[in-house]
Amino acid sequence: MFTGSITALITPFRDGALDEEALTRLVEFQCEGGTTGLVPCGTTGESPTLTPEEHERVVALTIRAARDWAARTGRPRVPIIAGAGSNNTAEAIHYSQAAARDGADGLLQITPYYNKPTQEGLYRHFAAVAAATPLPIILYNVPGRTGVNLLPETVARLARDCPTIVGIKEASGSPDQASEILRLCESGFTLLSGDDSLTLPLLAIGGRGVISVVANIAPAEVAGLVADWEAGRVAAARERHLRLYGLARVMFIETNPGPVKAAAAMVGLCSGELRLPLAPPSDGTRARIAAALAEAGVEAVATVGATA
Repeated sequence: MFTGSITALITPFRDGALDEEALTRLVEFQCEGGTTGLVPCGTTGESPTLTPEEHERVVALTIRAARDWAARTGRPRVPIIAGAGSNNTAEAIHYSQAAARDGADGLLQITPYYNKPTQEGLYRHFAAVAAATPLPIILYNVPGRTGVNLLPETVARLARDCPTIVGIKEASGSPDQASEILRLCESGFTLLSGDDSLTLPLLAIGGRGVISVVANIAPAEVAGLVADWEAGRVAAARERHLRLYGLARVMFIETNPGPVKAAAAMVGLCSGELRLPLAPPSDGTRARIAAALAEAGVEAVATVGATA
């Protein structure tokens, strides 16, 4: 159901508040660039620093902006997969039901962070969320940020027992783990890369796309990479992968979304403002971001030293 280049949207701020106009522009930029799905309020969207009201507002605004763009252009609406996870199962259910009410097409559910649940705890958490909403769910495994690894056997159990759990964003950094998930799950289960630098390798083993950070600033290029692979244009996909590789790597030399927000400011998309405890990238990192943008052919319009 959810395949291709899906963007993990940044959440733009200005003077400490949600920048709603910039968010609308970002959604339109993504739609114009060929993005096949949008994820508001994921890790890249700084969901841990949003108030509950802001969280629901960002999801609702993203849905509205995508609908308005489709109505204005006459083109299909880009599906919205709302980030609705939490380390509190009741809160994850609340966000999931709010997203369903507002018209989201699916949910991204991260493994509960900080709690470090067992595999049985993870299973029960996701099963409870799945039972509370009819929306299709993409699991999100990113042990480097959550402190817990959702094992392939647990993924397969959830896919078997919960019909609305339809895929996983795999960001363990392990192609072996991704391969094991595909081996254990039925063919209809969707594997999406959670690491931009591994998108092409995971496509090669049977992945169906990516939930991308880089697509915030280069949506057409990331969408083109996946489309080239799906169309059998292997050499073209490899060329795009190599051109984007440096940019993909530099997006994580400091904590995400610091680098991608700095890049978004450099290309004139929005302010690079972050919320504490995240701090702006260092000058050295900003210089590396600017160089990676140039290498990838993404034109910067702001100076390297700018923070807004």
